[in-house]
Amino acid sequence: MSDTTAMKFIDYPISTPTSADYPVLIDIWEAAVRTTHDFLQEEHIQHFKPLILNQYFDAVDLFCVRGGSGRIMGFMGLSPEMVEMLFVHPHYFGKGIGKKLMEYAVQKRSIRKVDVNEQNPDALAFYQHLGFEVKRRSPLDGLGLPFPILHLELP
Repeated sequence: MSDTTAMKFIDYPISTPTSADYPVLIDIWEAAVRTTHDFLQEEHIQHFKPLILNQYFDAVDLFCVRGGSGRIMGFMGLSPEMVEMLFVHPHYFGKGIGKKLMEYAVQKRSIRKVDVNEQNPDALAFYQHLGFEVKRRSPLDGLGLPFPILHLELP
């Protein structure tokens, strides 16, 4: 049975990936970004990829959802105050993986904040569906690039 089929019957637990999982995580990140971040150019993806792999993964608490085969389907990175990253492999979009990760962040880690690229309307809609509200907007991303960021919070 495939992971997508099995998901209808099994509630996969949240687990903690290790540095040995980083190559899989960066592959998920890249697949998700290429599917959802059409505003990024190839040069931006190539710029961010080593930063995420070599710096950002180690700067957050990582959590993931694995399928029955042990394959990681999605992951998130948390700081003490917010969701810093949330990526689901496109094969598993719409299967509840992102929602499960966010529920863990909110219920188990008391996270109430997340940032989203303004040019990623599907992600914005996802977070708003979970009850997050836009509190403010920054015209530049954290690296000073012209990718506006929406700062969301749970009321």
